[in-house]
Amino acid sequence: MTTDTDSATGEPTLTIDELAARAGITVRTVRFYGTKGLIPPPVIGPRRVGHYGPGHLARLNLIEELQHQGMTLAAIERYMEQLPADLSHHDLAIHRAVVASWAPDTVETVTPQELRRRAGRALSEEDVARLTAMGIVRPEGDAFRVDSGLLRLAVRLLDVPLSQEAILAAREVMIEHSRAAARELSRLFRSEVSERAEEDVKSLSAHMQPIVVQALLTTFQRSLREEVHQWLTGSEEGRPA
Repeated sequence: MTTDTDSATGEPTLTIDELAARAGITVRTVRFYGTKGLIPPPVIGPRRVGHYGPGHLARLNLIEELQHQGMTLAAIERYMEQLPADLSHHDLAIHRAVVASWAPDTVETVTPQELRRRAGRALSEEDVARLTAMGIVRPEGDAFRVDSGLLRLAVRLLDVPLSQEAILAAREVMIEHSRAAARELSRLFRSEVSERAEEDVKSLSAHMQPIVVQALLTTFQRSLREEVHQWLTGSEEGRPA
């Protein structure tokens, strides 16, 4: 396994306490996963302090999603062993997205302390306001109604250098186009199974759903990479020599 590093310094950025806080678990759990080989060992720095990078956090987030799906520790170990050792934290996030797509919609009422624990970090009043504007959190008296499936993603967006307006506009774009794709695919599949028995329809749905989710994620990832490349290439070509 490789250890991801900070792009600016070339070194892992988190202590084990910071990693545990970001992942919303205990230091003891981090160490346990390390002994099981579920996360790579830290890079040992000055004073024999272990340092962790984005790849460690991405693996812990993936493990959390697998647990939410009801997988046993042994099953999680088998799943993680099958992953290529050189996966970047971006690739691991794609795997987590695929796993999370099978989780049922979960909206829960939690205390402020539990909200911070699940977020894996302290949340200022401004942070909570932004999460509320995204539709992820809704204050309810002394507690919060939380969309658990999207909370971690929304928390990561808090550190993205985009305005609240841009984030909300991006959310609307994704919702609009994902719904349009779902409608078109549903129409296509309905035409294929309109004359088939009910059991055949259920079987097709069960087989196609994971394929479609993986295809959409992969296609979007490649399309986004191409768009960013064209954008950066165009920007470089437009600069004066």
